[in-house]
Amino acid sequence: MVKKVNLIHPRNQITTIIDRIYKRGMTTTSGGNISIIDNNGDIWVTPSAIDKGSLRASDIICVKKNGTIIGKHKPSSEFPFHKAIYEARPDIKSVIHAHPPALVSFSIVRQIPNTNIISQAKHICGPIGYAKYRLPGSNDLGTVIADEFNKGYKAVIMENHGVVLGGSDLTDAYERFEALEFCASTILYGTQIGTPKYLTDKQINEFEAQATGVLPEMDSTEYQSDEVEKRREICKIVQRACQQGLMIGSYGTVSMRWKNNNFLITPTAVNRWNLDLDDIVQIKDGKREAKKTPSRATWIHQEIYNRNPNVNSIIMTQSPYLMAFGVTGKYLNVRTIPESWIFLQDINVVKYGNHFRKNNNSEMVENCSTALIIENDSVIITGDKLLQTFDYLEVAEFSAKSIVLGNSLGNMVPINDDQVEDLRKKFLS
Repeated sequence: MVKKVNLIHPRNQITTIIDRIYKRGMTTTSGGNISIIDNNGDIWVTPSAIDKGSLRASDIICVKKNGTIIGKHKPSSEFPFHKAIYEARPDIKSVIHAHPPALVSFSIVRQIPNTNIISQAKHICGPIGYAKYRLPGSNDLGTVIADEFNKGYKAVIMENHGVVLGGSDLTDAYERFEALEFCASTILYGTQIGTPKYLTDKQINEFEAQATGVLPEMDSTEYQSDEVEKRREICKIVQRACQQGLMIGSYGTVSMRWKNNNFLITPTAVNRWNLDLDDIVQIKDGKREAKKTPSRATWIHQEIYNRNPNVNSIIMTQSPYLMAFGVTGKYLNVRTIPESWIFLQDINVVKYGNHFRKNNNSEMVENCSTALIIENDSVIITGDKLLQTFDYLEVAEFSAKSIVLGNSLGNMVPINDDQVEDLRKKFLS
């Protein structure tokens, strides 16, 4: 996928996204389907009973506006509800249906995930609809789903079935799908260790009202070879984080110190899966690269670099197991295995809202810890080399996952003080 999605053939768009969904473990070999309606009213859709792990562009079916089917396979058995959605909502140009585990958990207990669990999800997902169970592949199923979309929803939980989402294009639909599954996962993991807490609409509105691009623009920008190489590093790490489920397309900020306190940072309003070198924003002498809007968290990164000369890279992201601690306020004790404590030591939690109030940020930017969780928002990881910082993120997420999963077995028994002191002497002295 690239940003100019309209220049990519629907067949290629669909195969890219279904491959991404399958590799992320959000659907099975036989499950799920994707469609795009083009400007002619023709619908491009995944085929029925073809391996989702090896789909090629030539496998995608085109159902012409007059009903003629073009392709070597049958269209998805769920094609009727795709067609019904497009007829009900001309503004929707792409539909995703899948059976991601967390959302199916909500589907089978007949609940709707509360997207106020994290800051940006309500804005991305919108209100969530609920469609009663009907026979898969039936026109009746198409009717009940279309009825929900007619109410203005772009995301609908399907009772005892899964989820269906629409978007202005396939990137928009996938962002909604990914964000909703992330919310569901975070809520589920949070309930394993405590009680999830939700943001109020007022708090979310304050988050959305944050100023963007407040730094003045540079008159001109120099692109030196070492600067270009750092852009490449950022893009590679962002892609890797997305592939491993440590970042979602609609949220995540990565930066690298370039020279002195000047740095490079990811932009706002650009899908992280599609990030390219040209998207990265240079921040120099308190000014931003012209005609680009850096992340809304730019000021946090700037203050961390200004006050912490040993920090040369920062990752600010949402990963599901770390955010389970972020939404419950439970203490993440990383005395799980030696590596976790050596790399991370202590992970503190900052109250939601402090990350965009510049006058109340000492906890975040002074004596900056390796890892810090912001309630209902994100985790900040700092380090020297960017790959090292990414490693710290992986270790933190693995540690959080081990605690969440282990909680069903019994109480965690951490490494004791004497063992920690031995680690301190050998590895940190």
